[in-house]
Amino acid sequence: MIIKIIAIVLALAILLMAFIAVYNKKLVVAIVAAGVVSLFASVLYLLLSAPDVAMTEAAIGSGLSTIIFFYVLNKIRKNRKDHA
Repeated sequence: MIIKIIAIVLALAILLMAFIAVYNKKLVVAIVAAGVVSLFASVLYLLLSAPDVAMTEAAIGSGLSTIIFFYVLNKIRKNRKDHA
């Protein structure tokens, strides 16, 4: 019973963070929200007894993708400063 409640809360948190990621004007907030979506999804996969999928989602979805997004955002900002 408690697992179902936690899964429902996580699903609602995923929907809220996805909404924030899509509709927020600040790119940093959107990137962090997308990373949180992946992190919560990995916890949800773990609750659903899929530890291999949870580890992959945590490593690739939450970790690597967020780092790549911040790297690209930093490159874009540096490129704009160089051309301005």
